[in-house]
Amino acid sequence: MDARHKNILQLNRTSIVRDLDPSKVYDGLLSRGIFTEDMVEEIKCAGTRRDQARKLVKDLQMRGRAAFPAFVECLRESGHQTLADLLESRGPITVPTSLPVLPSTVPFPRPHPVHRENPDRGDGSQKLVPLKPALPVLSPADEGITPRPSRQRRESIQCYKMEANPCGMCLIINNVDFHPASDLKNRTGSDIDCDKLRKRFESFNFCVTVKRNLRCKEIKHQLSVLSSTDHSGYDCCVVVILSHGTESNNNRFPGAVHGVDGLPVSVQIMTDYLNGKRCPSLQGKPKLFFIQACGGDQKDTGFEVSPDEVQPVGGRMDEQTDAIPSSSSSDSLSLTDEPDARATLPTPSDILVSYSTFPGYVSWRDCNTGSWYVETLDCILEMNAVTDDLVTMLMMVNDEVSQISAKGMYKQMPGSFNFLRKLFYFQTSKA
Repeated sequence: MDARHKNILQLNRTSIVRDLDPSKVYDGLLSRGIFTEDMVEEIKCAGTRRDQARKLVKDLQMRGRAAFPAFVECLRESGHQTLADLLESRGPITVPTSLPVLPSTVPFPRPHPVHRENPDRGDGSQKLVPLKPALPVLSPADEGITPRPSRQRRESIQCYKMEANPCGMCLIINNVDFHPASDLKNRTGSDIDCDKLRKRFESFNFCVTVKRNLRCKEIKHQLSVLSSTDHSGYDCCVVVILSHGTESNNNRFPGAVHGVDGLPVSVQIMTDYLNGKRCPSLQGKPKLFFIQACGGDQKDTGFEVSPDEVQPVGGRMDEQTDAIPSSSSSDSLSLTDEPDARATLPTPSDILVSYSTFPGYVSWRDCNTGSWYVETLDCILEMNAVTDDLVTMLMMVNDEVSQISAKGMYKQMPGSFNFLRKLFYFQTSKA
């Protein structure tokens, strides 16, 4: 967007936020290609009408030269005639290329006082030494001031309260069978992942709901239902997504997951459903997302390290010919590890998003035992949840998964975006 159009929007921001009904211009901006559906959904998640208007103005400035005139047209079409006239009445705003230099009122620091010592050194030179202070430097005790006690270092970080019974809700979305028109393969082995995580979170005292084979709109609907639920009696909320994924660049959380119809839902939008504005009953409470899906279509072949660095896990080979992918590419080997990927060109507090793979790369799944990430996560949670916090356990998962190989050559590196403010421990039975 031109600088002068940005200036016009910024100068009239107060009027736009006060008078604009964003819901009346969404369709017009969508039809003109200024915003995508995901962008509109993200603006809607901003909260109140005024909050949506503020975000719309902010996002509009990043949408190119056609965004401003298209916005004005949408204003006229939607009955915001006064706002449209206001924006068009502003002439070109010029910004001075240079500003006059004003005399500084801040004095330059004075050099330390000096005096000349021993003027007759015989070589015509004189030694310059600093003048000694006229007054002695007094300590606080000399002045009768009691020294301020040093601040004690806090011994540990606080922990989230996890005392509710049950402790929270857990939604698992398991997409296995994809529509033929989506060009996405079915995710054999995902039911194994789903069953593992259902049992694991039930053991952590969560109310678990499993939804299978959801389209894009159905994923959003289930998240909306979860968002509108009263979580006042709970201490936490968990969302698990098992699906194909792809790259998607957003402000905070990258990546997107596919519905069985092939349409993507960005991770950013999914987290927005549970943020403090959208779901007040979860304010200050941990909201955990576990994403078993690809972050893109790149395959990581890794790099060589010293044998002492890793305890290598053997490459996973398959004896079953019916697991051979139908593609004629080099990936069509007798292996059960399949990438959860679709080949495409790629202020939240108390939220943690754990990704099965690094953004931009594929995530591997074994048709017989489930995905590397979920299999490892479940094992680590089983062995360590009694003693370790979640972030520590996720680092264990990273280490374990990084040592597995697919087809003897491909690697995977999980990771997480952590906006938690405290340590998180699951409810466990210590018996």
